[in-house]
Amino acid sequence: MKFFTDIDRYILRLTLVPMLSVFVIAASLLLLDKMLRLFDFVAVEGGPVSIVFKMLANLIPEYASLAIPLGLMLGILLAFRRLATSSELDVMRAVGLGYTRLLRIPYMITLVLAALNLLIVGYLSPLSRYYYEQMEYQLRQGALGASIKVGEFTTLKDRMALYIDKSRDDGRELSGIFARISNDKGQVLSISAHEGQFMASAESRDTVILRLTDGVIIQETRNENPRVLSFSQHDLPIDLPKIEAFRARGGKEREYVLPELLRIGWSDDLPKDVRDPIRASFNYRLVEVVMMLLLPLLAVSLAIPPKRSTSALGVFLSIVMVVAYHKVNQYGEDVAALGRIDPVIALWGPFMLFAALILWMYYRVAFVPGGQAIGALEAVFAKLTHRLKTLSRKYRQTHQARQAGDAA
Repeated sequence: MKFFTDIDRYILRLTLVPMLSVFVIAASLLLLDKMLRLFDFVAVEGGPVSIVFKMLANLIPEYASLAIPLGLMLGILLAFRRLATSSELDVMRAVGLGYTRLLRIPYMITLVLAALNLLIVGYLSPLSRYYYEQMEYQLRQGALGASIKVGEFTTLKDRMALYIDKSRDDGRELSGIFARISNDKGQVLSISAHEGQFMASAESRDTVILRLTDGVIIQETRNENPRVLSFSQHDLPIDLPKIEAFRARGGKEREYVLPELLRIGWSDDLPKDVRDPIRASFNYRLVEVVMMLLLPLLAVSLAIPPKRSTSALGVFLSIVMVVAYHKVNQYGEDVAALGRIDPVIALWGPFMLFAALILWMYYRVAFVPGGQAIGALEAVFAKLTHRLKTLSRKYRQTHQARQAGDAA
């Protein structure tokens, strides 16, 4: 007997296409929303555009951990909804294939994605979040080329003011340059140049060279007349700001990987206010992954519309339930981190209630003849839809009658 039948391959094909589509769309929407805010942030700080994409790359694991469960659930839901609305599901059940048998392939996909999500939330996401905050810190401190802005005066070490009118080729070609430099002896240099470019210094990593071409230097000294010098090329050293080293990883509980959370959170050497956030983060990550094992049952429960109906209420309700449960978990983590309630109760309590609801819904669909998990809601939704259609039809008829009267 074949382990994978033609029906299994058919269900696999029906599940993968919408699952991957939903995953890509959900992750893209999350990244696009963050990308717009990062562009604004980097523009204000004056950093290079390339840093935006590096920071976004470090957010992919975090957003993937949110998009994977949503894509998994909607992929299975839309696959079984298609089988139900085309009456293929009735044929499969008539030949003895129950829902439990039909969920073989979806559960294999679920186990693979749950393991992948555990790897993401347990290892990749903490590390990538730390590197993201490291780049954000360096960008704020000016370590990523963010100190000098085009079209504005920039003060460097309170002794040098630099103005650049135009920048081309990602800052490699500059034009319209003006610099004013002072020292402790009261000497002031005013330098203007037609063009310039930044170059690395061979002597120190803390200094860059601004090579100026076709310019003028005005040297002003106390009690002396200014001296004016013209040059065809002049190298102006610029000291980079001193950047303090970024903190070590582990300053926040979300930056610890799972083994570290397990080791630190159950150590008696730490005070309670330090252990509570770590235990809350550990339980939050586990419950988010374990919850994925219930998604195939939830998807099937909401995928089957009433007979002779194409209602999409189950699709809408599935998204609401998953997002609401995720928000409840976030709230439970925050409350448990404050020490107001035990993390096991705050996070596994809602999970048990959610699991009981899903198991009841699946039992109604799979084992009760003609059973519907959301039959009452479907009836209310059908009546509401019928009422709205009636009102819309009456409005169109009234509007057409008025137009006919105005024309007469």
